This record gives sequence, structure tokens and C-alpha cells, in this order.
Amino acid sequence: MKTKRLNRDLWGFQHYPYYQMVMDNAVFQGFVSVILLTDGEPNFWDFEKAGKAPVTGGGMVWLQLIPKGKKRLITAMFHPAERGRDHSVSVWYVDVIEKYGYDSDGVAVYWDKYLDVIATPQGDIQIDDRDELDEAYRKKDLTQEQYESALDECDAILSEMFVDLRKAEQTSLAILHEAMQMIEDRKYQLKLNGLESRIKI
Repeated sequence: MKTKRLNRDLWGFQHYPYYQMVMDNAVFQGFVSVILLTDGEPNFWDFEKAGKAPVTGGGMVWLQLIPKGKKRLITAMFHPAERGRDHSVSVWYVDVIEKYGYDSDGVAVYWDKYLDVIATPQGDIQIDDRDELDEAYRKKDLTQEQYESALDECDAILSEMFVDLRKAEQTSLAILHEAMQMIEDRKYQLKLNGLESRIKI
């Protein structure tokens, strides 16, 4: 399993404002991080129902969540807010993970367990990298318990998150609002980079 940093610095995100915190309230319980994409040209993924859905670009926000007691990293990629309209989800990308922790500089890291679920509010749902999961198990990079746990978590993601897509979007937006309030109140554990004033929630 590979470890990956939540500030996505190896993806070229190292200049964007990044916040991480632990949330424990009625809205959400678990780890939260926020990346504010303050600039950049849009990049799109193609979907059957959603069409070209942006995943990066100026004004977008990435909300990353690890719910307490779950083995998943949820990344909700939000469209920019426009003229009085709220942010809305463009794409969810959910990694099945083994665990998470912190790097030597305090940035959160997670142990990626290959399998991913990708969804859009329009109804696209796909499972990615099952072949990588199977190959890792075949090479004994994963135990049988870890392999079966990844499949179980994937099933749980589908049944717990994406049966009601409208509710999933409402929940994601509520968590984003709570996270941005915590940022405004300086109730975060770590902040990297600046320019946060260029994106408002």
C-alpha cells in the first residue's frame, strides 16, 4: 500500500491554501481537510450522465473527509459559487483506505487500498482499480483480511453514500459550511499557504 498526503502536494497543489482539522459535532465526526483552488484552468473528467465534470480549476473547493470508524477517504470536489448561488458537488472520489495518520510535518497521510468509488450528483457511479486490488492480493501485498475488508468497505460506500444522491450532496455541503466556519474561527490543526480570501463560502 502507498501512503499519500492529503495536501496533494505531489499533484501540484502545494501552493493552494490547505487546512486540516478534526470535526466532532452533529454535522460530522472525523477528519476533515479543505483545499481552496484559488486559480488555474479547469480540468474535466468525462461521465455518461454528468458530461464533462470539472475536478480542478480556479474557484473550486476540495473537501476531504475520513469519517470516524470508516476506512474511506471521501473527496467532494465542489463547483465555484456563482452570484449568490452556493457551491455544488461536481464529483465525489472515494478512496478505500487502510488507515490514516500524520507525516513528520503534521500533514495528514492515508494508506491507499487501491479500490475507489467515483460518483456524480447526476447519477454516474463507477468502481475503479479493482484490478489493482486483485493484483496486490495476488502478490501478497494485502492479506486476505485486508482484501476482503476493502471489498466490504466498497459495498458500504455504495449503500451508505450513494443510494440517495441528493442527500449525499446536502450532507457534503453542510460539512463544507461547518468546515469553513471552523476555518474562520481558527479552529483548525494545520494551515498551509495563503490567499484564502479569494474564495468565499
